[in-house]
Amino acid sequence: MAPPALAARALGYRVGGAIILEDVTLEVPAGSLLGLIGPNGAGKSTLLNLLNGVIRPSSGSIELNGADVTRLRPARRARLGLGRTFQTSTLFESLSVFENVRLAAQVQRGGTTNFWRAPREADPASAAAHEALERVQLTEQSSRITAGLSHGEKRKLELAILLASEARTLLLDEPMAGVNTQDIPELSALISALHAEGRTVVMVEHHLSVVIGLADTVAVLDSGRLLACGTPEDVIANDDVQRAYLGQPL
Repeated sequence: MAPPALAARALGYRVGGAIILEDVTLEVPAGSLLGLIGPNGAGKSTLLNLLNGVIRPSSGSIELNGADVTRLRPARRARLGLGRTFQTSTLFESLSVFENVRLAAQVQRGGTTNFWRAPREADPASAAAHEALERVQLTEQSSRITAGLSHGEKRKLELAILLASEARTLLLDEPMAGVNTQDIPELSALISALHAEGRTVVMVEHHLSVVIGLADTVAVLDSGRLLACGTPEDVIANDDVQRAYLGQPL
């Protein structure tokens, strides 16, 4: 059997005496979409930070396509096909939409983040950037300064950057955060399409309807522990989940 695209093995994270995550074990099969839910403070973003190497675990290990990457830095994991978006935008706001994507493509291909020298329009990084922008329907916005984009457009741009960097496993931290309600269906459809193309997705999201509509599997974190994991229908019907979140929006 093929190894999971991403796996957490007895993962734990402590700060001083505080337990942020404890004994979290998850396997994400290649090509699947895992929705990660739970209240604020449950440890969802911390788990993503551990998976992509922003922080090191206090215990346990992390595997990417069967290889132990626990001690690899985020850039090394990115080169192995692991991409990440954050709750708060990490875009270069003063650069154009196109330059944001081209830089990601350039770095993935062994280049640098030097944006002072204009590349040839037909170079591989530029070609990859154009293709990614077309994929997320931002071609008409390519020359705009990124700071002027709407929240929904910035979320699309973040996905384009992941595409240009050739990420096959995507960690999406609240991709609907700050997005107008009317833009959510379009963004959900884009994530669904990327998943349908065979990419593996782990998505933290507070919009439960989005999670139920997109996810193959849902995992629930509560106070740093894995409370439940299964199909969306089974998790929502789980008595422990209902007791834990009685009166709390997921």
